[in-house]
Amino acid sequence: MAGITQPRPGEHVNANGVWDLLQNMGKMTVFSLCLLLCADLLDLAVGYLTVTIEPLPPVVVGETVTLKCNFKTDGRLREIVWYRVTDGGTIKQKIFTYDAMFNTNYSHMEDYRRREDLVYQSTVRLPEVRISDNGPYECHVGIYDRATREKVVLASGNVFLTVMSPPNNISVVAENTPAPFSRYQAQNFTLVCTAKGGKPAPSVYFKRDGELIEVISYTQTSTPEQAGGSAGVRGARPLISRDLDDTKLQRSLSLLDPEGRSSSRLNTESPPRFHTQGQQAHEPSPATEVIPETVVSREFPRWVHSTDPLYYFSHTHIPQSDGSVVVQARLTWTLNPQLDNDALFSCEVKHPALSMPMQTEVTLSAPKGPKLFMTPTRAKVGDTVRITVQGFQNEVFPEPLFTWTRVGGRLLDGSLEREGKELILERVPAELNGSMYRCTAQNPLGSTDTHTRLIVFENPSMMKNTQNPNNGASRIDMLGLTSMALVLTVTVELT
Repeated sequence: MAGITQPRPGEHVNANGVWDLLQNMGKMTVFSLCLLLCADLLDLAVGYLTVTIEPLPPVVVGETVTLKCNFKTDGRLREIVWYRVTDGGTIKQKIFTYDAMFNTNYSHMEDYRRREDLVYQSTVRLPEVRISDNGPYECHVGIYDRATREKVVLASGNVFLTVMSPPNNISVVAENTPAPFSRYQAQNFTLVCTAKGGKPAPSVYFKRDGELIEVISYTQTSTPEQAGGSAGVRGARPLISRDLDDTKLQRSLSLLDPEGRSSSRLNTESPPRFHTQGQQAHEPSPATEVIPETVVSREFPRWVHSTDPLYYFSHTHIPQSDGSVVVQARLTWTLNPQLDNDALFSCEVKHPALSMPMQTEVTLSAPKGPKLFMTPTRAKVGDTVRITVQGFQNEVFPEPLFTWTRVGGRLLDGSLEREGKELILERVPAELNGSMYRCTAQNPLGSTDTHTRLIVFENPSMMKNTQNPNNGASRIDMLGLTSMALVLTVTVELT
């Protein structure tokens, strides 16, 4: 204190010093009492208000979430309002209000059916949460100001709701298919596993025959626009060097015809005609003659393969507008049809919202024996004939590439071959009777050929149309010649 000195040991304090000390101490006591009194009055006028919200654990889409606002106050409650905060805190949308003055609560939700699930006063329940419900929420509590009774004192708390969504769809496809089969050239093969609808992004991995594949990860640059199509991973790494067996190569090439096809000679002459009871002798029995399939021998050069092939792995994350993430995982290796045919590959997806991984699987297989169907079954001259692949004797993966050729000649349109599951021959002429057509189905694991013979019947309607004009023309020509002969005879007689 200013002006106050403590007496030294052995000294006496005079009367003036004692009076000054008492006087200053009295001033301080009155000032302290005034401060305490003002603080008490202010506290009585305003009161206290605290708001707390317990953090929420992550929830899964479809579950019910309860948001509870805990508050303490000695004042008079005015209202409780829940907000959903969006756009980084710039927009606050009311979802629930409790009005203490009228003791009413009402919802601001867009779905009126949710109203019955709202809980009284400070607690609100969100049934069947969606991914869009993910985000921060705020609880605002207001009490009346004791001093004016017209103002409202506010306090708020916030909580973040994390909504998880398991993937709703996973699929495995072969990239860059359909693709041809190559006997003497090694090629990369890529499986693409796509997991959609996950939030957060799931983890994806591959297995072969039930065993986890050890992979070498590599980075693949892609944009969301490119992720929907093929990403071109065939150049991701160089192919393993292969040594060709010249002996086997020469022997295999000797079995091929000049067109590169198998040298198995098929009879392309007119088919023999069969007779059944009730049919005339000049009508052939079958409209089409199905020739047993001729499987092209799958011969390969002497490739040097390690016992454990190298698998390369990459993945991309593509954010979606609803907050979920599409994950595309790629597994690339050098295909060996001798070892990979009938191999089972599975893609598994792990996610915090799943109690066990999701799985989808495919079996690599070469095509065997495509089944051909021809319409119409009794083709006539001038009809449009369709030869279609109806299926296979086995499940084929990846998707085969179909190539159509005519044995010993060109197709009706003059081309050497045609791709697609269907061959269309428009307005077939009689000259195509007995012609043989080859359908080659191939994928990176192998190739197979199936043949069918086309039999064309005479078309009576076309025969009538073609005969009538000829007969009429011949009759006109005869009348003209007769008239000319008569004119010449008369002329000679007159002269």
